[in-house]
Amino acid sequence: MFTGLIEKIGTVKNIRKAGNGIYLTISSHSILNGTQIGDSINIDGACQTVTKIEGDSFTVFTSSVTCNLTTLGNFQVNRRVNLERALSPSSRMGGHIVQGHIDGKGLINKMLRDGNGMTIEITVSEDILKYIVEKGSVAVNGISLTVVSLTDSSFNLYVIPETIQKTTLNESVTGTEVNIEVDILAKYVEKMIFKTIEVDKDKGLKKRLIEGGFM
Repeated sequence: MFTGLIEKIGTVKNIRKAGNGIYLTISSHSILNGTQIGDSINIDGACQTVTKIEGDSFTVFTSSVTCNLTTLGNFQVNRRVNLERALSPSSRMGGHIVQGHIDGKGLINKMLRDGNGMTIEITVSEDILKYIVEKGSVAVNGISLTVVSLTDSSFNLYVIPETIQKTTLNESVTGTEVNIEVDILAKYVEKMIFKTIEVDKDKGLKKRLIEGGFM
């Protein structure tokens, strides 16, 4: 589990095909402090397992499923990526609960800088947008961010200077694809509601939820 508070930015040093997947080698010396083979590291939002450590670099195997679902399959050498190690029992729980399980990709369609930070609009599919709410949390390339507002097909964020400086968002441009992970709590709520509806289907609960604007 992660928090969405990026620790370091790493650089992709090597990409090697392996069957339907790839081996990614990423350099970032300080992220390796206390890291061992088998540990989890969040790379641009995707939880990956360390398979090799050599010098200031570590290697992970990225499966074909992850390559297709996330931006990792399109990585190129020298790309800079957001990195976060998994939580330890003594870690502070900043950000929000991030699993590193990407729900899909979004597309940056607007970036507007002001004197303090940056407004970003990201277009996502309806399957992802239904889990996003104003003032709620979302992980974009592994970064825990707060949703400012929504449209029918996108959500808006305001990124503070601290986040701009410590992540790769500063290097993004309009048209950049990003990895999106919604708040897992939204999925639990959805499952509980629909399970209740299934059990209570003859008592009109679904109708009352619709009438009350909850569905």
